[in-house]
Amino acid sequence: MALTVTGDQVEAVLRERLPEDGFTLQNVPRRRGEMGADILADRDGVLTAVECIGFQENPPLRSKQFYEAFFRAISRLGQGAHRCVMALPKRFGRGMEQRARQYGEAWARIGKAFPELEIWLVDINNLSYERRRWNDWPVPS
Repeated sequence: MALTVTGDQVEAVLRERLPEDGFTLQNVPRRRGEMGADILADRDGVLTAVECIGFQENPPLRSKQFYEAFFRAISRLGQGAHRCVMALPKRFGRGMEQRARQYGEAWARIGKAFPELEIWLVDINNLSYERRRWNDWPVPS
């Protein structure tokens, strides 16, 4: 099964759009194997660390990459970031409510524990992105 959207494509859209939205990019694209956030961007003194992933057709690989991106994103808080972001292809948005329901209370607690954590859904076709907080996806009571 194939990777239908790459993390590099997600990153390219954000690198183009973030300056238009008032962010100053603090780093250049990393080469394969280099450590650190995919994107560091500053706006009004708030440093945002962004981790970009692609979209796999294979559900187990997709989940694995999602949670790896989660841990990479929150690890940036100890490295000076004020906000940490998981940047995902827009198609992830279709399954986010299901993912939140699956984890229920644990999902909600993650959002409370990490109020700096956001998920940005990136549309590589329209060169746009939507900013969402972790707990923007409802968890049934």
